[in-house]
Amino acid sequence: MAGPRAKRINIPLRRVALVCAAMLFASLANITYIQAFQSGTLNLDPRNQRALIDRFEHPRGDILTTEGEPVATSVKQSGGPYAYQRLYPGGGVYAPVTGYQSLYDETGIEHTEDEVLSGDDPKVKVRALVKDGVADGADVQLTISARVQLAAYEALRASGRRGAAVALNPETGAVLALVSHPSYDPNAYTGFDPDALAEADRLLRADPQRPLLNRALARHYPPGAVFGIVTSAAALASGAYTMSVKVDAPTRLALPGVATQVTNAGGAACGDGYPPLVYAFQMSCDTAFAGIGLDLGQEALRRQAERFGFNADDLEVPLGVAESVYPKGMDRAQTALSAIGRFEVRVTPLMLAMMAAAVANQGALMRPYLVEEARLPDGSVINRATPGEYRSALSASAANEIAAMMVAVARPSGTGAGVAIPGITVAAKTGASAGVAGAPDHATVAAFAPAEDPEVAVAVLLEQSDVTTVAAITRTVIQAALDRP
Repeated sequence: MAGPRAKRINIPLRRVALVCAAMLFASLANITYIQAFQSGTLNLDPRNQRALIDRFEHPRGDILTTEGEPVATSVKQSGGPYAYQRLYPGGGVYAPVTGYQSLYDETGIEHTEDEVLSGDDPKVKVRALVKDGVADGADVQLTISARVQLAAYEALRASGRRGAAVALNPETGAVLALVSHPSYDPNAYTGFDPDALAEADRLLRADPQRPLLNRALARHYPPGAVFGIVTSAAALASGAYTMSVKVDAPTRLALPGVATQVTNAGGAACGDGYPPLVYAFQMSCDTAFAGIGLDLGQEALRRQAERFGFNADDLEVPLGVAESVYPKGMDRAQTALSAIGRFEVRVTPLMLAMMAAAVANQGALMRPYLVEEARLPDGSVINRATPGEYRSALSASAANEIAAMMVAVARPSGTGAGVAIPGITVAAKTGASAGVAGAPDHATVAAFAPAEDPEVAVAVLLEQSDVTTVAAITRTVIQAALDRP
């Protein structure tokens, strides 16, 4: 039995023990909280070198063109803490598609397919457990054709203008080419020196040409007369028009309620002022289509535009796509201007290609996509794209009539004569739209070929350029897609 002195000694010891126990439990609680709720944040902290080293410990899967050409790959490093580094053999040609993987983040396909490429996807991990237990990344094969992509890129670069080009397979929606110019070299982001990375990023973001901007998907443009595809589809759907019906096409059209007048390019007449719709379409007669817009009204035009995918925010390829816009709440004058692709109508180059693809595919607009499949290093496929319809844009009969009118555009007397290819029937629609005040207009061509059995739909847009230059680029892209000289 402890004496009084022992009891007096035990009191402080008990207090110390209780304090130590409280500190131990607090420490355990804090560790548990960090592991359970803060591990993700700590793993993403750029100061966490262990996470960064682990991120580059294994080779990332390759990104391949449809021909199997690698446009992003991982290379073994001979020294330093990081075992593998990303390399982009195609440089700026594929940058709008691949994006980049840097020390701190990913963009483009590197971002959207990160789990597959890094090996974190459950399907990749399960296969690794069954085999050798090492979860190297899976390869991602794109729908991009190296031949078409390079042809489009070189043609845009030769023009010296900012712009974009998109090529689609109208039957499936597969994206054969997606080019934005000017571009950038994603290899600028693959080094491991934080200061050099920050400087490279600063220079690219400060460039007034905005090379990091994906003009094919993320930039809006007024479509100009190419919007005549939508206006014509609405007119044909109304039952009051056919391609042979005659339309009013004065040299000048006074808009209701305002002092503004619509004129044709160069102030030219449109035939005899009362031509068939096909002639007005072929010659891009703005007065005729503005008048059709007044006749149909904004709701009919909007319904038709939305059937093509305007005002929809659900489009990914899987890269994000800016929403193409057909405005609401317009008066009659604004409705007339919208019918000729002016006022506040805005499109992405991808949408322009989709409009041509819908006409080419008998009115069925397929959902565009960039990733064909993902496969493991042993060749086994874990994901494969399934083409699907995105919208029923217009009836087959209307599509056939618009296709016939687009063929007329590419004839020697049409505004798209420069798109013509000997031995191939090309269908096209041209347009010009106001860009920067005091500068030349933007020029656009949307086309598909062969018209009788379409294999490719193409849209090309150049800022502050002319239709002749854009038509020549469109022709080059079509020839590459059809593998024709």
